[in-house]
Amino acid sequence: MTDCSTPPEHHPKLPPGQAARIRAAVVEKYREVSLRAEGHFPYPVGRASALGLGYEVSWLSALPAGIVERFVGVGNPFSLVRPRPGERVLDVGCGAGLDLLVASLLVGQTGLSVGVDLTPAMVEWARQAAGVWTMGPVELHEGSVEALPLADASFDVVISNGSLNLVPDKDAAFSEIARVLRPGGTFAAADLVVLESLPAEVAGRLDAWSG
Repeated sequence: MTDCSTPPEHHPKLPPGQAARIRAAVVEKYREVSLRAEGHFPYPVGRASALGLGYEVSWLSALPAGIVERFVGVGNPFSLVRPRPGERVLDVGCGAGLDLLVASLLVGQTGLSVGVDLTPAMVEWARQAAGVWTMGPVELHEGSVEALPLADASFDVVISNGSLNLVPDKDAAFSEIARVLRPGGTFAAADLVVLESLPAEVAGRLDAWSG
């Protein structure tokens, strides 16, 4: 859980061409994941993974099976923050929508759950689920956390699960998250973190970003 009033450490900017290639590689990787989640990651995915990470059985039972099968998160942001009824929650890098819909269950009919993802195929899965969802209002946007198509100070909670490590411009991502959070709002992220500097030849590989 992060206090977004304190700016994160700056990260070196990638050349625009390299950043664009990384985004394209991420979109292609997750287009494939949208077809079948198994076999793309060195960790469990789907329902077994969600249960192992502490997601409640009642949450998963309320969600469409196809959304649960396509869960590829690396942690459980709801173990850090539990959105309350009536709150507005943003899920950046929402994927097929599991965390998005869990947030909707928690905030209920008086709240709002909004998802943003870069991969059209993943957004389509989430949009189809949202179209038949009756537990609370849900909105979907295709786009990047580096340039969120959302108003300033419009969310009580921002969550992310395994998506920020895929973003080329992390300074822009954190700035955007801080921008859309209301004063005193909460940002909770589960992610993969590199503790040492990567050699240039590794940091420049597309599979190192999209893998």
